[in-house]
This record gives sequence, C-alpha cells and structure tokens, in this order.
Amino acid sequence: MSNDLHLDAVDRDILFHLRQDGRLTNVELAKRVGLTPPPCLRRVKRLEEAGVIAGYRAVINPEALGRGLEVLVDVEIYAQDRKSFEEFEGTVASYEEVIEFRRLYGRPDYFIRVAVADHAAYEAFLTGRLSGLPGVRRIESHLTMKDIKTSD
Repeated sequence: MSNDLHLDAVDRDILFHLRQDGRLTNVELAKRVGLTPPPCLRRVKRLEEAGVIAGYRAVINPEALGRGLEVLVDVEIYAQDRKSFEEFEGTVASYEEVIEFRRLYGRPDYFIRVAVADHAAYEAFLTGRLSGLPGVRRIESHLTMKDIKTSD
C-alpha cells in the first residue's frame, strides 16, 4: 500500500459500504456516498491499485459446509529455533480444519481458529493431528458461547 495515499471522508465511506456489501454496483455505491458513478469508480480503482482494497470474497455459512462448530485454540510450543517454528506453522496451516492461524507475541505462541462438524470431529482433529505434533507444550481449547461481533 502506498504511504502517500490520502484517504478522505468519501474514501472512508466507500470502504464502509463495500465492507457491508462487496457486491454493490458502482451506481448504487455512488448514490450511497453522494457521487456520480464515474468519479466513484475512479476512487474504487485507486483504492484497489493502492492495495487499500485487497480483494473481494464471499462469506460462506460454515454450517452449510458441515463445519458448524468453531473452536478457538491457544498453542504453546517448546521450539525456539526457526526451523521448528516453520515446520510447525507449515503443518498446521495445511490442515483443512484450520481457518485462521496466527503467531503471537508472548504467550500463547499461536492462536488457531478451527472449524469442524461437531465435538467428535474436533476431538479427532485435536488428538489425531494437533496434539501429536513435535514440540507442542500446551493446547487450550475455547468453545464459543455466542458470537457478538465478527468481521465476516
């Protein structure tokens, strides 16, 4: 993203509306932000080219894919060397059940979001994949009681 790109109130309004509905037509978006379609389209293209808008995607209902149970997992590992971190990260990132994976500062070392069908599927994932990885020191699983706010 360009450091010299200035986002004014109209740019921020465009981003707000596209976050709410990325499928808005340019005509509808222009109407919502108070522009005519040509300058609105130029602004959107500028935001895309500058990397402010990184892409568009569909938000999929996980239950429709048979992945209605989401578990938040904290993981600490023994490894201190780069190779071990990279191997752990490569393995975990390759798992289909993993929908978000972050290395953190401090403890825990990693935060993982896992989406599976049910409790039995999570137990199979935890015991058959995650807990058996080399260097794993501690795993703590958190089940969501209620979604209050998500970015999806």
